[in-house]
Amino acid sequence: MNDTGVPARPAAGRTSTSTSTGQRLRRLAGTGLIATSAAVLVTTLAAALARVVGVDFEVPADGEAIPLAGFAVVTGFFSIVGVVIATAFLLWSARPAERFVWTAVSLTAISLVPPFLVEADAATTVALLGLHIVPAAVMIPALARSLQTRTD
Repeated sequence: MNDTGVPARPAAGRTSTSTSTGQRLRRLAGTGLIATSAAVLVTTLAAALARVVGVDFEVPADGEAIPLAGFAVVTGFFSIVGVVIATAFLLWSARPAERFVWTAVSLTAISLVPPFLVEADAATTVALLGLHIVPAAVMIPALARSLQTRTD
């Protein structure tokens, strides 16, 4: 890892001003908002589809099923966390897109552990695994593209 933590120098002919950083932050925020909305929608629809085909999403620890709104809220929360992480990399990394992708993929991999720990039935476990991958598949590419610079 050769990341000095210092943002990359601007390309020839461009100035490194707070205006360009501000524009990149606004672009990232807009992309993050759209991607978060899409991730919430797609994940909630996937959960609803899983329910239709018979997945009950019952977690034995408390005996209750995870409500569809729960999928939307958790997806929205962690998607916003992803936008905050992307913002930090944009501000403080020389290679924000690369660092973000590695971090987001690692966190997604870690998020695949809990579905195995709740001792739900196989259908619920498989559905929960898929429902961790779906928002990651929406958020990671969208934010990574927004973090890329012309010199990446």
